[in-house]
Amino acid sequence: MALKTALANAARRHGFDTVGITRPDSIPQALERLRHFLAAGAHGDMDWMETIAARRGNPRALWPQVRSIIMLGLNYGQDCGLNDDPLAILQRRDRGAISVYARADDYHDIIKPRLKALARWLSEQAGGDAKVFVDTAAVMEKPLAAAAGLGWQGKHTNLVSRQFGSWLFLGAIFTTLDLPPDAPEVDHCGTCRACLDICPTAAFPAPYRLDARRCISYLTIEHKGPIPRELRAAIGNRIFGCDDCLAVCPWNKFAQAGHEMKLSARPQLQAPCLADLARLDDAAFRKMFSKSPVKRTGRNRFVRNVLIAIGNSGDATLAGEPLRLLGDSSALVRGAAVWALSRLLPPERLAALAMDHRAHESEPLVADEWTAALEATAT
Repeated sequence: MALKTALANAARRHGFDTVGITRPDSIPQALERLRHFLAAGAHGDMDWMETIAARRGNPRALWPQVRSIIMLGLNYGQDCGLNDDPLAILQRRDRGAISVYARADDYHDIIKPRLKALARWLSEQAGGDAKVFVDTAAVMEKPLAAAAGLGWQGKHTNLVSRQFGSWLFLGAIFTTLDLPPDAPEVDHCGTCRACLDICPTAAFPAPYRLDARRCISYLTIEHKGPIPRELRAAIGNRIFGCDDCLAVCPWNKFAQAGHEMKLSARPQLQAPCLADLARLDDAAFRKMFSKSPVKRTGRNRFVRNVLIAIGNSGDATLAGEPLRLLGDSSALVRGAAVWALSRLLPPERLAALAMDHRAHESEPLVADEWTAALEATAT
């Protein structure tokens, strides 16, 4: 217990806001839930989830020597100004909404060195071996964090903390040391359905179940192809991720702004202008999103998202951006540009453009977009 107290103090010295300990066998239900999720195809085209499913569901399958798992949380809550509120920006249709976690430096680069430093401190104090993980390995951080007492998985499947609300980054230290575990946090959702009811794309088929194929975070970040047409309008101006189910949670009334300056939002990412984002080439995209989680989507998928937002803006003055991108080198971008124009231009103007572009379009993906756009405007 003395070591556990010292560990908690050391964790806070290294910048973590909350810490808890659990056993590797504390989430026996996780693997079965994961299997149901995969069997339903709810993971979309994230095929890697099937490949590593056995290791994700059982920490000992990932590292047989682990005896204790230390879960740590870093608060990334923002101030409540207009540009910080993830729900308020949805009304500013000429601006892009980027998920709160992605408006700053990449949290992996911030958290992992601190985990390594804390793991070294632990080994120096008590011996044993340790491995650290930050969201990139086969670790089910949210169930483990709940088992360690950091919070509970709400009906939206995300972690909720009574102290920090929805805004915690998670990291894990696996150790061969046998440390006293903490009690798991109980579910405090009660009868509340706010997170389920606010979802624009109905991505929750039932409480505590997520269908990633309908989730805006999945569609704008992980999904590599065209976003399904039936979901595009509901995406609004969300261009990277979605915070709706997190932001609406009543437990956020206890949340507080984080103290880590590296997690403070970059001003240019708080409410960026859609027209400016549509003009990014690959070099400009990489420069703007250097050290940002957004960078991993790549320029083409990101501009695809921007064009969906432009199409949803209802602002015909933005039509010049998708017009220009009809000649983009990426078929994914060209297809999204067609859809955006179908939302912004009168039918006769769209038909004239189709006459000019369809005959020269060799990519079936884009040709299909033209066909669907003309059919939609005809009806």
